[in-house]
Amino acid sequence: MNVDIGKFGDVLVSRPAGREAFLMAKAYIFNSLDKDDTISLDFANVKVLTPSWIDEFINGIKDTYSNRLDYLNTQNESVTASLQASLAV
Repeated sequence: MNVDIGKFGDVLVSRPAGREAFLMAKAYIFNSLDKDDTISLDFANVKVLTPSWIDEFINGIKDTYSNRLDYLNTQNESVTASLQASLAV
């Protein structure tokens, strides 16, 4: 399953917004998810991403689903740094 993170906005900066994005994705995107599906997070249209936003979003996925995660289009320096900070924990 491919999730366009840019649909949540191009500037993703707060922990509450990350939690809200996860809850929206849970209700509307992940509702038909199989346990064996890989979730691909596509950051193509994201300009600014913070570790707090992505931490809430990724931890929500990991806590709710036992799926594999892939990260696409992570060349943006903000995306790269935030993913490294969030995934290092």
